[in-house]
Amino acid sequence: MTERKPPGVPFESWVDKQIHDAQRRGEFDRLPGAGEPLPAVMDTPYDELWWVKRKMAREGLALLPPTLALRKEAEDALAAAYAAPSERIVRKIITEVNVKIRDMMFKPPPGPPLGRKPYDVEEVVRAWRERRAAAGTAEPDPKG
Repeated sequence: MTERKPPGVPFESWVDKQIHDAQRRGEFDRLPGAGEPLPAVMDTPYDELWWVKRKMAREGLALLPPTLALRKEAEDALAAAYAAPSERIVRKIITEVNVKIRDMMFKPPPGPPLGRKPYDVEEVVRAWRERRAAAGTAEPDPKG
């Protein structure tokens, strides 16, 4: 923990002392990027959230507007439904994503429009059956 600045000591002098003490202890040795040139900041306009974006990229995170995130979730749900092992699971996946789609349709958040409507569960189940039949896995579904 850093000690408190003593009264009467100029802030700059106290900070400089903290930095020099840390250097002597080797706390700046082997930091990421040590000895490498700084990224070219002159070529890009200033972005006050540069550090947030860099941290998100480093952590493998992405942030989409809610409607775009739900579009992706809806597409993934449809793909998962088509790959589901039983009709019951198909119905569960599609029903759950439809709830989210309807919520967003009736209470839209800011951002681009959703561009999706709820899936027709019976239509997805019919397509699921056709795909299973075409793949040769059309045995009866014991779980219904």
